Amino acid sequence: MSTLREWLGEGASTTAGEPPGPGVGLLLRVVGEKVFSWRALPEAGDLVLGRSELADVRIEEPSVSRRHAVLHIGPPLSIEDLGSANGTRVGDRRLAAGERHAIEPGEAIELGSVMVLVQRARGGVSNATAPSPASTEATGIGSAQAAPIILSGTMRDLDQLVERIAAGKISVLLLGETGVGKEVTAEEIHRRSPRANGPFLRLNCGGFSGALLESELFGHEKGAFTGAVQRKRGLLEMGEGGTVFLDEVGELPLGLQVKLLRVLEERQIRRVGAERPLPLDVRFLSATNRDLDLEMDRGTFRQDLFFRLNGISIYIPPLRERVGEIASLSRLFIAQGCERSERRALPELSAEALAVLEGYDWPGNVRELRNVIERAVLLCTGAVIGVEHLVLQRRAATITSAPGRPDPEPEASAATHGAEADRQRILDALARCAGNQTQAARLLGISRNTLIARLDLYGLPRPRRKRTT
Repeated sequence: MSTLREWLGEGASTTAGEPPGPGVGLLLRVVGEKVFSWRALPEAGDLVLGRSELADVRIEEPSVSRRHAVLHIGPPLSIEDLGSANGTRVGDRRLAAGERHAIEPGEAIELGSVMVLVQRARGGVSNATAPSPASTEATGIGSAQAAPIILSGTMRDLDQLVERIAAGKISVLLLGETGVGKEVTAEEIHRRSPRANGPFLRLNCGGFSGALLESELFGHEKGAFTGAVQRKRGLLEMGEGGTVFLDEVGELPLGLQVKLLRVLEERQIRRVGAERPLPLDVRFLSATNRDLDLEMDRGTFRQDLFFRLNGISIYIPPLRERVGEIASLSRLFIAQGCERSERRALPELSAEALAVLEGYDWPGNVRELRNVIERAVLLCTGAVIGVEHLVLQRRAATITSAPGRPDPEPEASAATHGAEADRQRILDALARCAGNQTQAARLLGISRNTLIARLDLYGLPRPRRKRTT
């Protein structure tokens, strides 16, 4: 691994320092009782983390083994335990020796009593070229292959709202279906905020058990409970000076809701077993796809916590209400899929394939569109992605018949229903525009060529203007 050691710098140790500047893709943050460091990461490779002088990233903490773990810089990004004495944990899961576990940027990794995070660098691109909030899911703000997204009116309004609230300190609650881009919007708020040089810490509230979450969030003192052999910083402390994103906040257990409410009110945290609280300077963003009004009526979510988190709420509409963005999002995902598969020539999306995509109802939203396009890039060996390369999950859904009964007709797919609804929308738009295809396309938020392709796809005759005599 000499090339990686040269890239990081020989003798690199975990001393305090400022994060690297713009232009760096991924950063490694190491936080412990006597350790605080930032490291820029290469685009690919394997890094040994440990106490040994021969480790690629040296962490001089007694709880860290000499060769503790390997960080595999992807894609995909993952961590592998090397048989460490005190273990490697991701969330509430302790990895077995030799086990390799996929991680996401911002996800906390525990090496003994030390926390390690891989984070995306900030400030790599200007606002003019960065993708819009909620337009990409898990692709990263400032991606080199990012292309401008043609926004619907609703999303332009949302982008302006993000710009306004990013500068403040108010807590933000992001609402919307799974896959619409709540995390990406949270990252964009952080990127445009005065806290952009601080950490962006993502915590999945549904990924921890109640007993573990308290210790993970707030940390603990030595001897606070069985197994607490030394003091440990909590995750919230790691967000100091930055932004904490509470994903799936509706999953938070009631007991921890009370403790989180106190943190929001007092801006202090108390480690488990500690006598005195510690000041905390973080901005809280949270997200959920649950109906919190309903959860409050049921008594599973505290009303006072809701009001603290909901300084302002942002609703991100589903992709089926943003049909005009599908074409540009698809081009973005085609470019990203080609980059991952090291394919130089970018295939084009046929008008027929685009018509199918725009007629589908997208239950998985932007995340599902990304997956469909990336699969299509792999399936397509030519210059054009056609309908045959699109794998839409709901199109294959069928009803299983009971034993002894004749098989029923296949269940009508959501894609079929979406196409029928899209066909009717086209007819309505043409009727409103007296058959003018250019005006109808503008009304539908699509190009005239796409409208013509969809007329052909649905077997609709192209309207002809009546000649005046």
